[in-house]
Amino acid sequence: MTSWLKAAAFGVGGIAVAGLATLVAFQERLVYVPVLPGLPRAYPVTPSRFEIDYEDVWLRSSDGVRLHAWFLKHSPPVAGPTILFFQENAGNIGHRLDFVRMMMQRLHCNVFMLSYRGYGASDGHPSQPGITIDAQAALDHLSERGDVDTSRIVVFGRSLGGAVGSVLAFNNPDKVSALILENTFTSILDMTGVMLPFLRFFIGGSASNGPKILNFLVRSPWSTVDVVGKIKQPILFLSGLQDELVPPLHMRLLYEKAAEKNTKCLFVGFPDGMHMDTWYSGGDRYWRTVQLFLEQNVPRMIDGKLSSKDEDEDDGRDCLQRL
Repeated sequence: MTSWLKAAAFGVGGIAVAGLATLVAFQERLVYVPVLPGLPRAYPVTPSRFEIDYEDVWLRSSDGVRLHAWFLKHSPPVAGPTILFFQENAGNIGHRLDFVRMMMQRLHCNVFMLSYRGYGASDGHPSQPGITIDAQAALDHLSERGDVDTSRIVVFGRSLGGAVGSVLAFNNPDKVSALILENTFTSILDMTGVMLPFLRFFIGGSASNGPKILNFLVRSPWSTVDVVGKIKQPILFLSGLQDELVPPLHMRLLYEKAAEKNTKCLFVGFPDGMHMDTWYSGGDRYWRTVQLFLEQNVPRMIDGKLSSKDEDEDDGRDCLQRL
């Protein structure tokens, strides 16, 4: 072998070794980013800045970690659903208040926002097992509140939050009435190949090819694609087709997996939507899609009967198909 080929081989090997060392040592910092670079960990704003009626909620997860959350109450009180919102991996719930304020205005709902362990004012350090039981603690709290219609709890997760919400919905078919996923990945295993392409052949989920001999190194696999196919509740998939972080194909694969056995699945793509702004760039169509999905799958009970729509209103299913 010529000297330059040997040098190239050693160079590639060195890069691979360095990449593996980085993955092993810093993977949690890649998956979970509680503090945005250059910003403090504290919430940048609270709901009071937006004149939203809210309650500070303190919870204990099953392993004893102290968690913080906000319960945002629609004013005036309405009979809408309560949405349990799980955020992306970076920043804290204070960075999502613009979105949640719009959600409350357009959907006439209450919203419960949980700070994962290690995020915001919550104690502990983030991990997949830890965040999974954090989400359960939040749902259990909502299920015990007297001011929540427990038959109308909807889980909404974006990106990492979609992975969290999928596990929660699967584990609680009797407590979660519907699931909404936005720009969520098939798995962190698959995302490893997106973030570190030279590892694509060695690390991957069920949506990837290759021997996957290094999967054991990934401590937070969050294999959403293996969970959605088991969920029985209605699922709405909201996909930003210009997503620059999670390839839009991931959302399509999640939908196809879920739809194999679940007939109450809907996929809606937004041509201009990027990872964080799909709700904004999607405009009225985005909110109308969510509203109709909720009307169709989380109907309101009045005197023990499902509420009926106005006679001149289009059937919700037909409207959703046209969106």
